[in-house]
Amino acid sequence: MNFDWNVIWTHRGALWDGALMTVGLTVLTMLLAVPGGILLALMRLSSNKLLSSASLAFVEFFRNLPLILVIYWAFYVMPIAFDVQFSALTTALVALVLNVSAYNAETFRAGINSIRKGQMEAALAMGMSRRQAMFKVVIPQAARRILPVLASTWISLFKDTSLVSVIAVSELAYTSMQIRAQTFRVLEMLTAMAAIYWLMGYPQAKLVDWIHKKYGVKE
Repeated sequence: MNFDWNVIWTHRGALWDGALMTVGLTVLTMLLAVPGGILLALMRLSSNKLLSSASLAFVEFFRNLPLILVIYWAFYVMPIAFDVQFSALTTALVALVLNVSAYNAETFRAGINSIRKGQMEAALAMGMSRRQAMFKVVIPQAARRILPVLASTWISLFKDTSLVSVIAVSELAYTSMQIRAQTFRVLEMLTAMAAIYWLMGYPQAKLVDWIHKKYGVKE
């Protein structure tokens, strides 16, 4: 069997662009999914039954659907159902944000609920409004508990961005598969793709371990 590892160097520019797209998708998704998760969590904790029920329905719907199905649905069904047409990249971002926001909502809700009720009561007794108490007292304390979980979600998201290759978004997985199809170098390109994902993912995983040790709360 003959190997041609030079194919990786020859297509280094395309692989670099694909890797940047993967990182970009991960960053943009989290930038949108974090505030989305906070909003959904606050809706779920609201005394307003309509808001609480709407948040619960959203979270349960997207948490229990395979991400690849959400991607397919957003790309093929949404344009027909709602008469809107997005680019593949925008569609991928929408699907990822919807999915990750649902998980982040439960992360934030659990973090907020882990703070003793006495903290809220003390803030209210000092004259703060419930909104002020939530954002100045409860959420800052919950953030330390939430951070390690969000870091783990980041790692999962980084790997899950490969699923958007099914709608031809030119991230790392799609780019690698395209080069494989053009050059017929299956082993080399799959090996290169695995190596690049590992080289980018391993430092992130170690950072998550550090965050768990640094900010993990033990009670």
